Amino acid sequence: MSAKVFVGNLDFATTSNELEALFAQAGEVVGVSVPNDRLTGRPRGFAFVEMATDQAAQQAVTDLDGRDLDGRTLKVNPAQERSEGGRSGGGRARW
Repeated sequence: MSAKVFVGNLDFATTSNELEALFAQAGEVVGVSVPNDRLTGRPRGFAFVEMATDQAAQQAVTDLDGRDLDGRTLKVNPAQERSEGGRSGGGRARW
């Protein structure tokens, strides 16, 4: 498992600091990325959280998938590396 997890169904107002605090409950957080839309500059409703170890990442998936944050039910899955050639057109989250 990758030490990076995908976090979906975020409220647009959720901050990287809030995510870091939540995911720290599962283990050491190395970094948080909340992508913004290129045209509008607003958050896209998902994030990537990098954990220090694979074990911490698995714990985050186990503990936080389905958890409520800012009135939204989080979807937490292992992130998959993006394939070359840009967008894949569907399936699981890629970083």
